Amino acid sequence: MDKQAVKEYLEGLQESICQRLEAIDGCKFQIDNWQKTEGLRGGGSTRVLSEGNIIEKGGVNRSVVQGDNLPAAASARRPELAGRSFDAMGVSLVIHPRNPHIPTSHANVRFFVAEKEGEEPVWWFGGGYDLTPYYPEKEDCVHWHQTAFDACAPFGDEVYPKYKKWCDDYFYLKHRKENRGVGGLFFDDLNEWGFDKSFEFMRSIGDSYIEAYEPIMKRHLEKEYSEDEKLFQEYRRGRYAEFNLVFDRGTIFGLQSGGRTESILMSMPPITRWGYKVEYPEGSREDELTNWYLEPKDWLNL
Repeated sequence: MDKQAVKEYLEGLQESICQRLEAIDGCKFQIDNWQKTEGLRGGGSTRVLSEGNIIEKGGVNRSVVQGDNLPAAASARRPELAGRSFDAMGVSLVIHPRNPHIPTSHANVRFFVAEKEGEEPVWWFGGGYDLTPYYPEKEDCVHWHQTAFDACAPFGDEVYPKYKKWCDDYFYLKHRKENRGVGGLFFDDLNEWGFDKSFEFMRSIGDSYIEAYEPIMKRHLEKEYSEDEKLFQEYRRGRYAEFNLVFDRGTIFGLQSGGRTESILMSMPPITRWGYKVEYPEGSREDELTNWYLEPKDWLNL
């Protein structure tokens, strides 16, 4: 187990993703390096781009923290580890574009080590990425999932279907009975391959995110949009906010562990609206999103 190698990889990943996004947008991320000494210990770098040319609000966060009691949110599948001291490090990002024809995207990769005196440390990797379109195109969804498939392929034929389904199941708003977006990949508690292969898989996923997202951004960044389309984007962003505040384990872990609130809630959309019993005409693009695209699909074999 080489925590320093993971830390160095995460530093490089944050830098490379920010550079690629800045090249598309033309604006720079604001860099906020921070240290925390109470609750969680450690530090990180929060990079935020607000009111850019393409990105209305985006954040690419990196943190390396330690704590005395691992919250239940970080060990939901292994509750016996709750309460151990821990090291946690990761990169987490959310990009909310201004143009409603460009989907919102989310990605994260993370590494945990839970320790207890007199016992061997328990470590695992997690992460993934998912896409939340407002006016989706099949071409974008297929490209997104093809890139995810290619990132998983060297690790076994069963990996992409397993983590694709886990993503569909995870990013589901139970109270709305609908998926947040068109999915991608989600994995957690990964250690059965051993450290080297598990770390290699995390790198494959982390490196493939920008390859999945950049072509989609470029395809739509000059598309014109109406005020009504912008309002629909803001309405659908409400679903995004609901998921992050009610269900997202990363948000819950950060708040439960006494993390840095500004960085944790960086993922929230800049402008969001809620309506009462909002409905759209059958056959409209807005109706197509909720009644076709948000139903989980085998995107590679439509």
